[in-house]
Amino acid sequence: MPPNTTASSGTKPGKSGRKKGRKARLFLIVLVLAVIAGVAFGAYWSISTVRASFPQTKGSIRLDGLSGPVDVKRDDYGIPQIYAASDEDLFMAQGFVQAQDRFYEMDVRRHMTSGRLSEMFGKGQVENDEFLRTLGWDRIAKQEYDTKLSASTKKYLQAYAKGVNAYLKGKDGKDISLEYAALGFTNDYKPQEWTPVDSVAWLKAMAWDLRGNMQDEIDRSLMTSRLGPKQIADLYPDYPYSRNKAIVHEGRYDDVTGSYVQGDTASTTTAGTGLTGGATAPSGFQSQLSGLYDILDDVPTAVGVNGNGIGSNSWVVSGKHTITGKPLLANDPHLSASLPSVWYQMGLHCTSLSDKCQYDVSGYTFAGMPGVVIGHNKDIAWGMTNSGVDVTDLYLEKLTGDGYQYDGKVLPFKSRKETIKVAGGASKKIVVRETNNGPLLSDRDDELVKVGRKATVDTAAPDRGDGYGIALRWTALDPGTSMDAVFQMDKASDWAEFRKASTYFDVPSQNLVYADTKGHIGYQLPGRIPIRGEGDGSLPSPGWTSKYKWTGYIKQAELPYEYDPARGYIVTANQAVVDKDKYPYTLTTDWGYGTRSQRIADLIESKINGGGKISTDDMRQMQLDNSSEIAKLLVPKLLKIDVDDPDVRQAQKLLEGWDYTQDADSAAAAYFNATWRNILKLAFGNKLPKELRVKGQCLWVDPVDTTGPADEDRSVRECGQRDADQAQPDGGDRWFEVVRKIVDDEDNDWWQSPKTRTDRATDTRDELFGRAMKDARWELTAKLGKDIDTWSWGRLHRLFLKNQTMGTEGPAFLKYMLNRGPWKLSGGEATVNATGWNAAGGYGVVWVPSMRMVVNLGDLDKSKWINLSGASGHAYNAHYTDQTDKWAKGELLPWAFSKQAVDDRTSDTLVLKP
Repeated sequence: MPPNTTASSGTKPGKSGRKKGRKARLFLIVLVLAVIAGVAFGAYWSISTVRASFPQTKGSIRLDGLSGPVDVKRDDYGIPQIYAASDEDLFMAQGFVQAQDRFYEMDVRRHMTSGRLSEMFGKGQVENDEFLRTLGWDRIAKQEYDTKLSASTKKYLQAYAKGVNAYLKGKDGKDISLEYAALGFTNDYKPQEWTPVDSVAWLKAMAWDLRGNMQDEIDRSLMTSRLGPKQIADLYPDYPYSRNKAIVHEGRYDDVTGSYVQGDTASTTTAGTGLTGGATAPSGFQSQLSGLYDILDDVPTAVGVNGNGIGSNSWVVSGKHTITGKPLLANDPHLSASLPSVWYQMGLHCTSLSDKCQYDVSGYTFAGMPGVVIGHNKDIAWGMTNSGVDVTDLYLEKLTGDGYQYDGKVLPFKSRKETIKVAGGASKKIVVRETNNGPLLSDRDDELVKVGRKATVDTAAPDRGDGYGIALRWTALDPGTSMDAVFQMDKASDWAEFRKASTYFDVPSQNLVYADTKGHIGYQLPGRIPIRGEGDGSLPSPGWTSKYKWTGYIKQAELPYEYDPARGYIVTANQAVVDKDKYPYTLTTDWGYGTRSQRIADLIESKINGGGKISTDDMRQMQLDNSSEIAKLLVPKLLKIDVDDPDVRQAQKLLEGWDYTQDADSAAAAYFNATWRNILKLAFGNKLPKELRVKGQCLWVDPVDTTGPADEDRSVRECGQRDADQAQPDGGDRWFEVVRKIVDDEDNDWWQSPKTRTDRATDTRDELFGRAMKDARWELTAKLGKDIDTWSWGRLHRLFLKNQTMGTEGPAFLKYMLNRGPWKLSGGEATVNATGWNAAGGYGVVWVPSMRMVVNLGDLDKSKWINLSGASGHAYNAHYTDQTDKWAKGELLPWAFSKQAVDDRTSDTLVLKP
């Protein structure tokens, strides 16, 4: 990887400094290309080629379709604030400006959501396209646009698309981005016009990565091949309601009114909706699930890590506990580390609020989608975390000829044909089959359908025979209204309007936290959440009987909420939404286990109980909390173990006096996390089915002391060979709870590990812990050197930002040019500063706080924000990664909102004229 080329984290550069920095980068790219590929190649990639796609940010541009002039004001970080006199002009300008900065990213995203990546990148993406076509995100998005969305939302989507297309008009690929210029060497791909459906479809990709517990359904089913019911229960312990509090403390479900109400917290309900579990699967079903595991792992991520490890923090504190006397709201969604960041910062301002122009809002949105997703307007602020509610179910289907069995009958498949175009190759045709439970995911791999009896060739799908298949039921595969919710929230002025807006937010289901300038705070769980007949969604269900079908959805009035709770704060960090004995429906069996949420609540309580008032900077410091809860539990026990080996004893002594904080320069954090990883491997790894090993997890391993892409690729290959023999727990907060449950049972069977060539078998906890400490010592010796004085957590725990598509699979020289890093990070898994790593693949950073914000409802101009990378998607633009250094250090940028504050921070102004 190249060295970090981001701007210094000191004072912000002036205009002349930015120009010099930009020229230096342009010179560097030409020089590097000339050295790598020769003078002729370097001459082709001239400075003009690199700069051709940079956005115009000063002067004026005429845009057909505007009804009046629009001002685009950018600050020193290139963050745009748009001022217009009508809603349509505002969103048209938003489309134009986002396309200026990020069109390549937008184009890749829409090809992913529509299953057309092969059109851009060739045959290597055909299997992914097959799976994405089977899900049919773009088809559902079109149905939403045609039949579900309001007239005003359609108008805004059309205006946004018009702005994007105004940017594209008359441009060749090289005029849009460096990536298109590179693609031009291998295919003749040309960007097509943007459509409103392209924007709507992105919400489906977002929902896919935030889909809930589908991976857990598969895992539990695969575990039955080697583990008994009690062992599986050990690995999925109950949520610790008594220790880690649910989001909603006050209120109850009222059986009489059929709604959730605040007030008396006594419950009149009986929790649960039916029998636990699902299908008793034939032996062949195991192979299908194993194959599906691999397919899911290969699907490109949108905002997360394919449904694994997704989390976020958001909390709000009322004015009675703050310095300003008004609420403070913090949010930091934990998503995949991507370049550019998944988020795009901007403000959308009407020059005068009226029926003609209704928006004055600022925050984070997605490139390719109008409106603001998370942020604040002049009256309210809101944040989001993934609720984790279970909105997906896998169904095992019995297939017979050209149909499937259901309640004793054979029903015909609903089939459609799809043609996948491939850049530089022949098109491929597929048949997508659906049951009444959804599309057959198992049709996407020949190995998945070799179950049961082979039948006569099916004329609709000639490679399919009788047997079993796997179908997916998912709320996002039905048309919805989430795009309406975005615009409704953006202009909501109080709690009532915000709650009404949330009723449109059907997928993905997110925890919504709220605050307003009048001093109120609140929480609402939105979403289309299914009610099941039998089963609880924890395992795949039998699809051949109606007993396990979805019987409806929880009504909006029944969904949990809180408004101005007496405690004066609300914390959401993927923990349980409500105590199970206070609610009649099973929202999920797989909550996050509340490690982060309880730590945040404890930090708030500590400040309050100490008589202090919370400031904006206190909220920022809480976001950076590096404390390891699992270290607090295990380190005292690790220190009591008698260690004979002097080298291991030397490492053990690092833990003495350690305060359990995982700072980047901490040797103790490095050694503890290595020990934790080896505890998991010894106690559980060799007992789990090998099918649970996810291939892609090895791709997350980054080299520790290498500098070039060739070394990084070698590291990835070695990982795949090294870990192929066994599964490995990911080390998240579920595993914290697993170990917490058994840690005082020193003779528990899980502490048994087999003899190896160099080590004796272990039978007790301390024997296994001692062996893990020894293995960790020599693992870190190999990675970091024998001298423990040189060890640090940041040398292991590093962030590489990889440019999407070409930064991961492109030519080595192009990856070297487009990627950035590494950054040595603090934080860790299930820590408030959630720079997540996956013990199945090493210590490299997998997901991150993708942005951080703190909104000050007492003075919105004193709010703060930061993005993972920068406003620009153009490599070597000054704003490609100019926020990353500050982000890595936990710093926040000023967030101007009022007209005067924006003007004071404006660096460049572009006027868009009709």
